[in-house]
Amino acid sequence: MKYIESKKNDEIKQLAKLSATKNIKKTGTYLIEGFHLVREADANDQRIVKLYVTENNENDRLAKKYHDIVTGVSDDVAQALSETKTPQGIFAVVKVQENDDLTEMKGQWVILDDVQDPGNVGTIVRTADAAGYTGVITSLNSADFYQPKVQRSMQGSQFHMPIYRMDLQKAISIAKKSGLKVYGSEVNKEAMPYNKLEKTDDFALVMGNEAHGLGADVLSETDQNIFIPILGKAESLNVAVAAGVLMYGLKSI
Repeated sequence: MKYIESKKNDEIKQLAKLSATKNIKKTGTYLIEGFHLVREADANDQRIVKLYVTENNENDRLAKKYHDIVTGVSDDVAQALSETKTPQGIFAVVKVQENDDLTEMKGQWVILDDVQDPGNVGTIVRTADAAGYTGVITSLNSADFYQPKVQRSMQGSQFHMPIYRMDLQKAISIAKKSGLKVYGSEVNKEAMPYNKLEKTDDFALVMGNEAHGLGADVLSETDQNIFIPILGKAESLNVAVAAGVLMYGLKSI
């Protein structure tokens, strides 16, 4: 097995760059770390092109399965590559899996309008997966779901459902042409309380930016704008929490 001891090694330097969107696009690959994510990628037929493990993980099942493309690394290298304080000592370079162009939507979808916090994007994707949604669409200015923090927050849900990145207006247009109801989340008591909305099996829920919410141009294109009643003194809810409430509240379960 090839072994890399120095974090100054050229190969390691290139790996570290895979957290940047421009390098992910250039190489068509991205880096994930930790046993859970790597095992989820393996179990869901993602193309793992390179595996890196520390010495104490060299006998792991995945290291044996991918023995042809596995490289051993020192603890110092693992720490340099990791986004966490205590790395688990396993990393995989995964091929970006391109979805087919989205031309039709069925079922339940979540659309994110410039949601920029990686933790929020990842949590929303994970919650959509848990709630049985069909897929998630992020606007072009939302956090890139190949970023390490987004990947960790999604906890493998990115391998269970399609995730698209596209112009927001295009996404709403596809939803409408597909016959989906489009609901916009709005912090406005003049909108409809989400729990008063008549349930339907096919819809798209649009969630807005953390600071500004949905823009007036988006709100004007929805079939119905909805809000979550605030019963206490809090001014508003975190967008990921609000998305979770609405995703479960709107489903016919």
